[in-house]
Amino acid sequence: MNKDKGPFIIAAIPAYNEEKNIAKVVLQVRRYVDKVVVCDDGSMDLTAEIAEKLGAMVVRHHKNTGKGAALRTALEYLKQLNPDVVVTMDADGQHDPNETPRIIKPIIEGKADMVIGSRFVEGSETDAPLYRRLGLKLVNSVSRKSGKGVARDTQSGFRAYSAKVIDLMQQCEASGYGVETEQLSAAVRNGLRVMEVPITVRYRGLEKTSKRNPARHGAELVGVALRLIVEDRSLLLLGVPGAMLIMLGMGTGVYLLWYFNVTRYFSIPIALITLGALFMGTMLFITSLMLYAITRLKQKK
Repeated sequence: MNKDKGPFIIAAIPAYNEEKNIAKVVLQVRRYVDKVVVCDDGSMDLTAEIAEKLGAMVVRHHKNTGKGAALRTALEYLKQLNPDVVVTMDADGQHDPNETPRIIKPIIEGKADMVIGSRFVEGSETDAPLYRRLGLKLVNSVSRKSGKGVARDTQSGFRAYSAKVIDLMQQCEASGYGVETEQLSAAVRNGLRVMEVPITVRYRGLEKTSKRNPARHGAELVGVALRLIVEDRSLLLLGVPGAMLIMLGMGTGVYLLWYFNVTRYFSIPIALITLGALFMGTMLFITSLMLYAITRLKQKK
């Protein structure tokens, strides 16, 4: 491709110990993009060397820091090249680079700011094992709440972004696989146009596609989704219960004083309930205000 003939497109690929797959991914995606940027996330094999030999621009982490951190580094590096479109994909071969034109088309046509390659829309294909499908259903059910339900596949790493949203995507804080959920939440909060297109995802015949224990992996994804939900709805989830506890504490406090005035008996149980409710209510309410302020600041960046 050439900038004079069309948009300048860069592929960003986070990679960790993918010497058996990286060559095929880089060679295939180069057909559809102008540059390929690989962030080698502390690999202990020849991932970086192979990618570099095949023409990819490689940035390296000295130690493994996680997919989210690697993606941030790749985005930071490629910004200096001023791309019009950025497409991201996994380095393990489960995504088909030949579907890149389908991913970037809505961006080029101005129909979307973010495009997600989805395993769960009509026309998609996947041979994911049963345990992975069940895990994805669970994670997606939680993650969709943080993304306001705009995408069915919240965990797909095969995505495309317009140039104007690269900075926003780079601000996502998750270091691991939860970055996809956080990106989607950020897109929704900022009113971006999000679209899903069907893709083919293959697992059979590949090396182990996950570098982490499935249970830990799932727990991380759910944890990120819950954090985002709490941040977005902090006043409802924490502030309202906090206010109710404060009112309860004030009510029991008034009753404690009235009861003491009438009987001259100081009830320790009621006093403990009063103090506990006031303390917990105040903590919840203050926390909700802090999270709300943090969320508002993120939205203004």
